[in-house]
Amino acid sequence: MLQFSAADIDRALTFSDLIETLRTAFREGAVQPVRHHHTIERTEGTDSTLLLMPAWTDFKAAGAKTEGHIGVKIVTVSPDNNAIAKPAVVGLYLLLDGVTGEPQALMDGPRLTQWRTACASALAASYLARPDASKLLVIGAGAQCQFLARAHAAVRPIKEIRIWNRTAANAEALAASLRTEGFAATAVSDLDAELGWADIVTAGTISTTPLVRGEKIKPGTHVDLVGGFTPGMREADDAAITRARVYVDTRAGATKEAGDIVQPIAAGVLRADDIVADLHELAHDQKPGRQSPDEITLFKSVGAALEDLAAGIAVYEALKPKA
Repeated sequence: MLQFSAADIDRALTFSDLIETLRTAFREGAVQPVRHHHTIERTEGTDSTLLLMPAWTDFKAAGAKTEGHIGVKIVTVSPDNNAIAKPAVVGLYLLLDGVTGEPQALMDGPRLTQWRTACASALAASYLARPDASKLLVIGAGAQCQFLARAHAAVRPIKEIRIWNRTAANAEALAASLRTEGFAATAVSDLDAELGWADIVTAGTISTTPLVRGEKIKPGTHVDLVGGFTPGMREADDAAITRARVYVDTRAGATKEAGDIVQPIAAGVLRADDIVADLHELAHDQKPGRQSPDEITLFKSVGAALEDLAAGIAVYEALKPKA
Protein backbone atom coordinates (compact mmCIF):
# COMPACT_ATOMS: atom_id res chain seq x y z
CA MET A 1 0.00 0.00 0.00
CA LEU A 2 1.29 3.43 -0.96
CA GLN A 3 1.36 6.37 1.46
CA PHE A 4 1.02 9.98 0.32
CA SER A 5 1.84 13.00 2.47
CA ALA A 6 0.44 16.51 2.19
CA ALA A 7 3.48 17.46 0.09
CA ASP A 8 2.84 14.50 -2.21
CA ILE A 9 -0.77 15.62 -2.73
CA ASP A 10 0.38 19.17 -3.50
CA ARG A 11 2.76 17.76 -6.07
CA ALA A 12 0.06 15.63 -7.71
CA LEU A 13 -2.75 18.17 -8.08
CA THR A 14 -3.43 21.49 -9.79
CA PHE A 15 -6.51 23.60 -9.23
CA SER A 16 -7.57 23.76 -12.87
CA ASP A 17 -7.23 20.01 -13.35
CA LEU A 18 -8.98 19.03 -10.13
CA ILE A 19 -11.89 21.38 -10.84
CA GLU A 20 -12.44 19.57 -14.13
CA THR A 21 -11.99 16.19 -12.43
CA LEU A 22 -14.78 17.11 -10.02
CA ARG A 23 -16.97 18.35 -12.86
CA THR A 24 -16.62 14.93 -14.48
CA ALA A 25 -17.22 13.15 -11.17
CA PHE A 26 -20.49 14.99 -10.57
CA ARG A 27 -21.59 14.11 -14.09
CA GLU A 28 -20.72 10.43 -13.78
CA GLY A 29 -21.71 9.96 -10.15
CA ALA A 30 -20.70 7.51 -7.46
CA VAL A 31 -22.35 5.70 -4.58
CA GLN A 32 -21.98 8.04 -1.59
CA PRO A 33 -24.04 7.38 1.53
CA VAL A 34 -24.67 10.45 3.67
CA ARG A 35 -21.63 10.72 5.88
CA HIS A 36 -21.56 9.38 9.42
CA HIS A 37 -21.42 12.32 11.82
CA HIS A 38 -20.70 11.61 15.48
CA THR A 39 -20.23 14.00 18.39
CA ILE A 40 -17.40 13.11 20.76
CA GLU A 41 -18.45 14.61 24.08
CA ARG A 42 -15.80 16.17 26.30
CA THR A 43 -15.95 16.69 30.05
CA GLU A 44 -14.06 19.95 29.52
CA GLY A 45 -13.84 22.23 26.53
CA THR A 46 -15.57 21.96 23.15
CA ASP A 47 -16.89 18.65 21.89
CA SER A 48 -15.07 17.04 18.97
CA THR A 49 -16.65 15.58 15.85
CA LEU A 50 -15.87 12.29 14.12
CA LEU A 51 -16.70 12.14 10.41
CA LEU A 52 -16.71 8.98 8.31
CA MET A 53 -17.22 9.55 4.59
CA PRO A 54 -17.41 6.46 2.31
CA ALA A 55 -17.90 6.37 -1.46
CA TRP A 56 -17.32 3.90 -4.26
CA THR A 57 -17.55 3.65 -8.00
CA ASP A 58 -21.09 3.14 -9.25
CA PHE A 59 -20.72 -0.02 -11.28
CA LYS A 60 -24.36 0.14 -12.38
CA ALA A 61 -24.01 3.57 -13.95
CA ALA A 62 -24.22 3.86 -17.70
CA GLY A 63 -20.78 3.34 -19.23
CA ALA A 64 -19.22 2.21 -15.95
CA LYS A 65 -16.03 0.19 -16.26
CA THR A 66 -15.38 -3.08 -14.48
CA GLU A 67 -12.47 -1.60 -12.52
CA GLY A 68 -13.05 1.06 -9.91
CA HIS A 69 -12.28 2.22 -6.42
CA ILE A 70 -13.66 2.38 -2.90
CA GLY A 71 -12.66 5.20 -0.60
CA VAL A 72 -13.32 6.30 2.95
CA LYS A 73 -12.22 9.40 4.80
CA ILE A 74 -11.85 9.35 8.58
CA VAL A 75 -11.62 12.85 10.06
CA THR A 76 -11.82 14.38 13.51
CA VAL A 77 -12.62 18.04 14.11
CA SER A 78 -11.42 19.33 17.49
CA PRO A 79 -11.87 23.12 17.71
CA ASP A 80 -9.86 23.39 20.95
CA ASN A 81 -6.74 22.22 19.11
CA ASN A 82 -6.19 25.79 17.97
CA ALA A 83 -5.33 26.77 21.53
CA ILE A 84 -2.42 24.32 21.59
CA ALA A 85 -1.14 25.19 18.09
CA LYS A 86 -2.49 22.04 16.48
CA PRO A 87 -4.82 21.86 13.45
CA ALA A 88 -8.51 21.51 14.26
CA VAL A 89 -9.03 19.01 11.43
CA VAL A 90 -6.96 15.82 11.26
CA GLY A 91 -7.52 12.52 9.52
CA LEU A 92 -6.69 10.08 6.75
CA TYR A 93 -8.08 8.97 3.40
CA LEU A 94 -7.97 5.29 2.46
CA LEU A 95 -8.31 4.27 -1.19
CA LEU A 96 -9.07 0.63 -2.04
CA ASP A 97 -9.41 -1.47 -5.16
CA GLY A 98 -13.05 -1.43 -6.20
CA VAL A 99 -13.18 -5.12 -7.09
CA THR A 100 -10.96 -6.86 -4.54
CA GLY A 101 -11.17 -4.32 -1.70
CA GLU A 102 -7.39 -4.38 -1.30
CA PRO A 103 -5.91 -1.15 0.13
CA GLN A 104 -4.10 0.88 -2.53
CA ALA A 105 -3.13 4.13 -0.84
CA LEU A 106 -3.31 5.98 2.47
CA MET A 107 -3.32 9.76 2.14
CA ASP A 108 -3.16 12.87 4.30
CA GLY A 109 -6.86 13.56 4.94
CA PRO A 110 -6.78 17.28 5.74
CA ARG A 111 -4.75 18.16 2.65
CA LEU A 112 -6.99 16.12 0.35
CA THR A 113 -9.98 17.83 1.97
CA GLN A 114 -8.50 21.28 1.46
CA TRP A 115 -7.95 20.62 -2.23
CA ARG A 116 -11.31 19.04 -3.00
CA THR A 117 -13.32 21.51 -0.88
CA ALA A 118 -11.78 24.54 -2.57
CA CYS A 119 -12.14 23.04 -6.02
CA ALA A 120 -15.80 22.15 -5.40
CA SER A 121 -16.42 25.80 -4.50
CA ALA A 122 -14.59 26.91 -7.62
CA LEU A 123 -16.61 24.44 -9.69
CA ALA A 124 -19.80 26.01 -8.33
CA ALA A 125 -18.41 29.50 -9.02
CA SER A 126 -17.80 28.51 -12.65
CA TYR A 127 -21.61 28.32 -12.97
CA LEU A 128 -22.67 30.95 -10.46
CA ALA A 129 -20.14 33.81 -10.27
CA ARG A 130 -20.16 36.57 -12.87
CA PRO A 131 -17.57 35.93 -15.59
CA ASP A 132 -15.95 39.30 -14.82
CA ALA A 133 -15.83 38.80 -11.03
CA SER A 134 -12.46 40.22 -9.94
CA LYS A 135 -12.88 41.17 -6.25
CA LEU A 136 -12.67 38.31 -3.76
CA LEU A 137 -13.47 38.63 -0.04
CA VAL A 138 -12.24 35.75 2.12
CA ILE A 139 -13.89 35.41 5.53
CA GLY A 140 -11.67 33.38 7.82
CA ALA A 141 -7.93 32.76 7.85
CA GLY A 142 -7.57 29.05 8.53
CA ALA A 143 -5.74 26.58 6.32
CA GLN A 144 -8.80 26.06 4.10
CA CYS A 145 -9.07 29.74 3.23
CA GLN A 146 -5.77 29.90 1.34
CA PHE A 147 -6.98 27.05 -0.86
CA LEU A 148 -10.32 28.79 -1.43
CA ALA A 149 -8.58 31.95 -2.62
CA ARG A 150 -6.35 30.04 -5.02
CA ALA A 151 -9.19 27.92 -6.39
CA HIS A 152 -11.50 30.86 -7.08
CA ALA A 153 -8.63 32.58 -8.88
CA ALA A 154 -8.42 29.53 -11.16
CA VAL A 155 -11.95 30.10 -12.54
CA ARG A 156 -12.43 33.87 -12.36
CA PRO A 157 -10.12 36.84 -13.12
CA ILE A 158 -9.41 37.72 -9.49
CA LYS A 159 -7.42 40.94 -9.29
CA GLU A 160 -7.73 41.76 -5.60
CA ILE A 161 -8.25 39.66 -2.47
CA ARG A 162 -9.30 41.05 0.89
CA ILE A 163 -9.26 38.91 4.04
CA TRP A 164 -11.28 39.38 7.20
CA ASN A 165 -10.81 37.33 10.35
CA ARG A 166 -11.79 37.82 13.99
CA THR A 167 -8.08 37.70 14.83
CA ALA A 168 -6.56 40.43 12.69
CA ALA A 169 -3.04 39.01 12.91
CA ASN A 170 -4.20 35.78 11.31
CA ALA A 171 -5.83 37.69 8.46
CA GLU A 172 -2.57 39.55 7.85
CA ALA A 173 -0.58 36.31 7.93
CA LEU A 174 -2.83 34.79 5.25
CA ALA A 175 -2.63 37.95 3.15
CA ALA A 176 1.16 37.90 3.39
CA SER A 177 1.25 34.26 2.31
CA LEU A 178 -0.97 34.96 -0.70
CA ARG A 179 1.20 37.93 -1.65
CA THR A 180 4.19 35.60 -1.95
CA GLU A 181 2.19 33.77 -4.63
CA GLY A 182 1.62 36.98 -6.58
CA PHE A 183 -1.87 37.88 -5.36
CA ALA A 184 -2.81 41.46 -4.43
CA ALA A 185 -4.01 40.48 -0.97
CA THR A 186 -4.68 42.66 2.09
CA ALA A 187 -6.16 42.17 5.54
CA VAL A 188 -9.25 44.27 6.36
CA SER A 189 -11.18 45.11 9.53
CA ASP A 190 -14.67 46.30 8.47
CA LEU A 191 -16.52 43.19 7.36
CA ASP A 192 -19.80 44.92 6.50
CA ALA A 193 -18.03 47.38 4.21
CA GLU A 194 -16.14 44.62 2.44
CA LEU A 195 -19.35 42.66 1.82
CA GLY A 196 -20.50 45.59 -0.29
CA TRP A 197 -17.18 45.65 -2.17
CA ALA A 198 -16.82 42.00 -3.17
CA ASP A 199 -17.86 40.22 -6.34
CA ILE A 200 -17.29 36.86 -4.65
CA VAL A 201 -17.54 36.23 -0.90
CA THR A 202 -16.07 32.95 0.33
CA ALA A 203 -16.41 31.98 3.98
CA GLY A 204 -14.44 29.19 5.62
CA THR A 205 -15.21 29.44 9.34
CA ILE A 206 -16.88 27.34 12.02
CA SER A 207 -18.97 30.27 13.23
CA THR A 208 -22.31 29.69 14.91
CA THR A 209 -23.24 33.35 14.44
CA PRO A 210 -23.90 34.65 10.89
CA LEU A 211 -21.07 36.77 9.50
CA VAL A 212 -22.44 37.42 6.01
CA ARG A 213 -25.23 39.97 6.33
CA GLY A 214 -27.48 39.85 3.30
CA GLU A 215 -28.41 43.52 3.48
CA LYS A 216 -24.75 44.46 2.91
CA ILE A 217 -24.24 42.36 -0.23
CA LYS A 218 -24.37 44.20 -3.53
CA PRO A 219 -26.32 42.93 -6.57
CA GLY A 220 -24.33 40.49 -8.70
CA THR A 221 -22.41 38.97 -5.79
CA HIS A 222 -21.72 35.26 -5.50
CA VAL A 223 -21.62 33.94 -1.91
CA ASP A 224 -19.68 30.74 -1.20
CA LEU A 225 -20.31 29.21 2.24
CA VAL A 226 -17.86 26.46 3.12
CA GLY A 227 -17.09 26.30 6.82
CA GLY A 228 -20.27 25.27 8.62
CA PHE A 229 -20.72 21.49 8.62
CA THR A 230 -23.28 20.97 11.41
CA PRO A 231 -26.86 22.23 11.86
CA GLY A 232 -25.65 24.53 14.65
CA MET A 233 -23.09 26.36 12.53
CA ARG A 234 -24.06 29.33 10.42
CA GLU A 235 -22.09 31.79 8.25
CA ALA A 236 -24.89 33.77 6.52
CA ASP A 237 -28.08 35.32 7.87
CA ASP A 238 -31.67 34.96 6.69
CA ALA A 239 -31.41 38.10 4.54
CA ALA A 240 -28.60 36.54 2.54
CA ILE A 241 -30.73 33.45 1.96
CA THR A 242 -33.85 35.37 0.92
CA ARG A 243 -31.97 37.71 -1.43
CA ALA A 244 -30.11 34.91 -3.21
CA ARG A 245 -30.76 32.05 -5.57
CA VAL A 246 -29.59 29.13 -3.42
CA TYR A 247 -27.46 26.19 -4.59
CA VAL A 248 -25.81 23.30 -2.72
CA ASP A 249 -23.21 20.62 -3.35
CA THR A 250 -25.63 17.78 -2.51
CA ARG A 251 -29.26 18.15 -1.46
CA ALA A 252 -29.14 15.20 0.93
CA GLY A 253 -26.11 16.53 2.78
CA ALA A 254 -27.01 20.22 2.84
CA THR A 255 -30.60 19.77 4.00
CA LYS A 256 -29.47 17.50 6.83
CA GLU A 257 -26.18 18.95 8.06
CA ALA A 258 -25.72 22.56 6.93
CA GLY A 259 -26.95 25.15 9.42
CA ASP A 260 -27.09 27.72 6.63
CA ILE A 261 -29.77 25.56 4.99
CA VAL A 262 -31.28 23.62 7.91
CA GLN A 263 -32.00 26.68 10.06
CA PRO A 264 -33.72 28.77 7.35
CA ILE A 265 -35.86 25.76 6.40
CA ALA A 266 -36.86 25.22 10.04
CA ALA A 267 -37.75 28.92 10.36
CA GLY A 268 -39.82 28.94 7.17
CA VAL A 269 -37.41 31.34 5.47
CA LEU A 270 -36.42 28.75 2.85
CA ARG A 271 -38.15 25.67 1.48
CA ALA A 272 -36.17 22.65 0.30
CA ASP A 273 -37.83 23.13 -3.09
CA ASP A 274 -36.37 26.65 -3.25
CA ILE A 275 -32.87 25.19 -3.68
CA VAL A 276 -32.29 25.77 -7.38
CA ALA A 277 -29.76 23.01 -8.03
CA ASP A 278 -26.95 20.87 -6.69
CA LEU A 279 -23.60 20.28 -8.36
CA HIS A 280 -24.83 17.12 -10.11
CA GLU A 281 -27.64 19.09 -11.75
CA LEU A 282 -25.35 21.98 -12.68
CA ALA A 283 -22.74 19.66 -14.16
CA HIS A 284 -25.42 17.94 -16.23
CA ASP A 285 -26.94 21.28 -17.36
CA GLN A 286 -30.23 20.08 -15.87
CA LYS A 287 -30.76 23.27 -13.88
CA PRO A 288 -29.69 26.84 -14.58
CA GLY A 289 -26.76 28.62 -13.02
CA ARG A 290 -26.45 32.40 -12.94
CA GLN A 291 -29.19 34.00 -15.06
CA SER A 292 -28.30 37.70 -14.94
CA PRO A 293 -25.41 40.00 -13.96
CA ASP A 294 -27.38 41.53 -11.08
CA GLU A 295 -28.71 38.49 -9.27
CA ILE A 296 -27.15 37.24 -6.05
CA THR A 297 -26.19 33.57 -5.97
CA LEU A 298 -25.35 31.53 -2.87
CA PHE A 299 -23.64 28.15 -2.77
CA LYS A 300 -23.56 26.05 0.40
CA SER A 301 -21.01 23.26 0.61
CA VAL A 302 -20.91 20.64 3.35
CA GLY A 303 -18.62 18.27 1.49
CA ALA A 304 -19.39 15.16 -0.52
CA ALA A 305 -17.61 11.80 -0.36
CA LEU A 306 -17.68 11.74 -4.17
CA GLU A 307 -15.28 14.71 -4.10
CA ASP A 308 -12.82 12.87 -1.86
CA LEU A 309 -13.01 9.77 -4.04
CA ALA A 310 -12.37 11.71 -7.24
CA ALA A 311 -9.48 13.65 -5.69
CA GLY A 312 -8.01 10.52 -4.11
CA ILE A 313 -8.09 8.66 -7.42
CA ALA A 314 -6.42 11.65 -9.13
CA VAL A 315 -3.60 11.60 -6.55
CA TYR A 316 -3.18 7.85 -6.83
CA GLU A 317 -3.08 7.88 -10.63
CA ALA A 318 -0.57 10.72 -10.66
CA LEU A 319 1.83 9.18 -8.13
CA LYS A 320 1.55 5.40 -8.38
CA PRO A 321 4.57 3.63 -9.86
CA LYS A 322 4.32 3.34 -13.61
CA ALA A 323 4.23 -0.15 -15.03
